Amino acid sequence: MSIFIGNLSYEASEQDLIVVFAEYGSVQEVKLITDRDTGRMRGFGFVRLETLTQEEAAIAALDGAEWMGRTLKVNKANEQSNRNSHRNRRRN
Repeated sequence: MSIFIGNLSYEASEQDLIVVFAEYGSVQEVKLITDRDTGRMRGFGFVRLETLTQEEAAIAALDGAEWMGRTLKVNKANEQSNRNSHRNRRRN
């Protein structure tokens, strides 16, 4: 599973997220999404922790929390294959 983090400050870095999520478990991966044209952060990203239990604890603790002046939206991320199949249906 992966965790979606929305409404991130544009100043947030991968290292910032590692520090925050390390309180809930071993951070396996952090990915901040950037605009492909400008390279600017888009305000959301994904984190993967070592276990499902750790991810659930992080979601419970951080969803709705204020961080870097923003109220975070933290929940279970949709699987990549589900997003791709949904996009493909829209194009047809």
